[in-house]
Amino acid sequence: MSSTSITSILKLGNLILSSANVIIGFSLFVYILTHNLRSAVARAFCALMAFITIVYVVDVSVANVNTPSLAENWLRLQWVGIAFVPAAYLHFSDALLRTTGSLSRWRRVGIWVGYLLGLVSLVLVLFTDLIVTGVARMDHIYHLLAGPFFWVFAVVYTMMALNGWLNIRMARNRCVTSTSRRRMGYLMLAFVAPSVGAFPYLLIPATEQYLSANFIYLLNLAGNLGVALMTVVIGYIVAYQGVLLPDRVIKHNMMHYLFRGPLVAILVIVIMLTIPRVDHIWGLPRDTVLITTVAASVVVLQLLVNVAKPAIDLLLYRRDRKEVAWIQTLDERLLTTTDLEQLLENTLIALADLLRVPSGFVVTMEGSTASIRVFCGPKEEAKTFLSQSSLPQLMELLSKSRQQEDKVTNDDFVAADGYWLVPLRSPTEHTTLGILGFRAAASEPSFSTQDLEAAQNLVQRGELALEDMRLQQGIFAVLHGMRSELDQLQEWRSSPLYVGEDTLQHFEMNPIHSTSFTEIVKDALGEFWGGPKLSQSPLLRTHLVRQRLSEHDGVPAKAVRAVLKEAIEKLRPDGKRSMTSTEWTIYNILDLKFIQGKRIRDITQQLAMSESDFYRKQRVAIAQVADILVRMEHGEKEQIEEE
Repeated sequence: MSSTSITSILKLGNLILSSANVIIGFSLFVYILTHNLRSAVARAFCALMAFITIVYVVDVSVANVNTPSLAENWLRLQWVGIAFVPAAYLHFSDALLRTTGSLSRWRRVGIWVGYLLGLVSLVLVLFTDLIVTGVARMDHIYHLLAGPFFWVFAVVYTMMALNGWLNIRMARNRCVTSTSRRRMGYLMLAFVAPSVGAFPYLLIPATEQYLSANFIYLLNLAGNLGVALMTVVIGYIVAYQGVLLPDRVIKHNMMHYLFRGPLVAILVIVIMLTIPRVDHIWGLPRDTVLITTVAASVVVLQLLVNVAKPAIDLLLYRRDRKEVAWIQTLDERLLTTTDLEQLLENTLIALADLLRVPSGFVVTMEGSTASIRVFCGPKEEAKTFLSQSSLPQLMELLSKSRQQEDKVTNDDFVAADGYWLVPLRSPTEHTTLGILGFRAAASEPSFSTQDLEAAQNLVQRGELALEDMRLQQGIFAVLHGMRSELDQLQEWRSSPLYVGEDTLQHFEMNPIHSTSFTEIVKDALGEFWGGPKLSQSPLLRTHLVRQRLSEHDGVPAKAVRAVLKEAIEKLRPDGKRSMTSTEWTIYNILDLKFIQGKRIRDITQQLAMSESDFYRKQRVAIAQVADILVRMEHGEKEQIEEE
């Protein structure tokens, strides 16, 4: 193979990998920015990715420039990224070290000094010849020439990059769990490639004297490949920082994002760059072939990712693949309230057609009140019937209906004010879930055996839909009540444990790390207007309450009460207050029970619910207050650290 052919291949490879680095850098910047912006590590990583992406955008641009003057303009503009890369590395490494509890004002000052030096370097490059001067060309490679102060910049760049690497090494040494140490170890290795790849080593005079163009292309190729791989490794590890999600979810989301986004984009770029630059291909214009190939590739690649998804998931979840597969099918198996209501409505319409009646409805009970769940025909008629009827009387009328659960007879249709009523009962607990009502088409029901058998199947379908609705609401309520505990567990998993004298004190002092935090909140709410459980509450050890003490004359009870009230107000829905609306239930219970201090009997009457239903929803309400307090505490702590 001739030297010219080798050079062309190396140039094409470098162009492809430089384009890949642009895509990867921008993709990770967008992904971390939208998924993990609350983390200081993630914000520092986004800054680093922005500067590295600028460096490679210019590399791609210069490859298509043919005049020295334009090449010089682009290469000087590239220093918008180069000048700030070392400061961004220092910033990123300091953020990692801070997650292990190592705080230092001098390091923070060093970061600002680094960014300031980067700004000075950029100004000198853009407007003077002190760091770089003029442009030279080696074969087809344009590069700037070193100015008198380039070596000063090179020394500062190296020292800051080395300092950043030492910070990560220190962070790794402070971690005590094997997972954290392993991830920090990966970062130590991956950290080297982008810093070396972004350094403008072609400005070193010896480069042009002792290295051939092909060897420089080969070095560029190896460097670009290393930067691409190591950038993905760094982004992958940063994705875990401070995110309250299981590792498997983070891993799944990011890997599928990389496959569907950057990988597809890189392959499309490869296709565009490798299609020969000729006027016609197979008798067609090149643009026609290019557009068709790219469009087909995007569709086919997305299809291949879908086909490969089971294999990808198998690699991601080697130990828990059966459990993960079951969890992933839950969204297909579980039905929302709307899904179940649609099923119930379809069942009601089918029954109305079967029994040849003009209208009907299904009523469900919540505590001591009844409400229309679905209907067919005029809704006003159903509302009128329900408003004129007493629920206890209806239940008494229906008490002897459906004695034989395996069949429906004409006697099971109970007449009441022009309607035929049938109870819908739980198949497992034999309790009444609702009432099925039809506008009576005759004085007495006289359906055929065949119609009754079909009606029995439809009635059982309706009962099963209501039973599933009740069970799923219970499951969702339990999961909702557990949300604060689940978030706390995920926070403990995502926060690296580190060696330090304040570690145990941190976990012992702040009650949000306690497994009984919900009980602590419950005790404080129980004595909202005074008592030892309020004035001596463990909540006083939170940053949140300590910050409020000065605002309330140093009185502990007032500070705790203010924080609790603030958390409750965050649960207040928008709009006009309603005592019967479901979305207002949680806030109403908290306000009436704890802030207004009303009796439970009065509250249940005002909210139209049974006492058992009240206590169940009160547990959910307290858990939500605890969840809000945890989130408020994290926000307060981040603000203190930033100050």
